[in-house]
Amino acid sequence: MTLGGKAFGTVRHVAQTSRIKEYPQETTRDLEHVKLLAERFESYLAELRASRSAAESQADTDTVDLFTTVITEFEKNAWFLRASLET
Repeated sequence: MTLGGKAFGTVRHVAQTSRIKEYPQETTRDLEHVKLLAERFESYLAELRASRSAAESQADTDTVDLFTTVITEFEKNAWFLRASLET
């Protein structure tokens, strides 16, 4: 915003532009929820990695560091979800 950009962050905008698949509301089984969450975490991680690569190509080390921090946290949580499915 300081640089003159626009921040699009309303729920409606995010829902319209999200690349993450819609969550099936009829899901009731616990491990099915875990599987669906794991799939969505992986999709989100793929987009984060692509964004980090774009920042790397621009030599934007601060943004790369920010993406790396977020990726690390989501990879940990994705691992927990996948490990739950292996039992």
